[in-house]
Amino acid sequence: MATVLSVSGSPSATSRTAKLLRHLDTRIRAQGHEVIPLDVRTLPPDALLGADFAHPAIVETTALFARADGVVIGTPVYKAAYSGLLKSLLDLLPQYALEGKTVLPLATGGTTAHVLAIDYALRPVLTSMGADHIVQGWFTLDRQITVRPDDTVTLDPEAAQALAQVVDRFAAALGRTAGAGPTAPRLAKAG
Repeated sequence: MATVLSVSGSPSATSRTAKLLRHLDTRIRAQGHEVIPLDVRTLPPDALLGADFAHPAIVETTALFARADGVVIGTPVYKAAYSGLLKSLLDLLPQYALEGKTVLPLATGGTTAHVLAIDYALRPVLTSMGADHIVQGWFTLDRQITVRPDDTVTLDPEAAQALAQVVDRFAAALGRTAGAGPTAPRLAKAG
């Protein structure tokens, strides 16, 4: 069994991104993995915006990343990139916080004009943080996600099928890498 940190980078309390992640968390759990949800918006804004690496909430969050075998990163797309809130958190994590981890990037947005945000904005930063295996991510249109008043999520059939495949590939990759631990420490390049 792997431990998965499921991170929502949405600043909104009624976020479709966060609701989608919590919906997908259920599928990951059903495959035998432990899932720890993290909504970045619940972290103290002063710690995020003030780059307070020593703040207890940031220290605890850093420990959650270290503990995880896999990380699901979900973000709404704003201005063709991942959210500034997610960027604030990623900037506070150690340089190689994703080393030894399997990562699944997910994004939501209002138009297909943002579909490449995962590959051109999010994937490079995840790679720079040492992610060993970034599985194929997925972009979901807001209109494909219906959130009922009881927080139940329904996906249109096309999105549901695609996300099921993406999550299943992620879970399978976790099964191959769980417990492998980080690779040897990276050496700084000589200038």
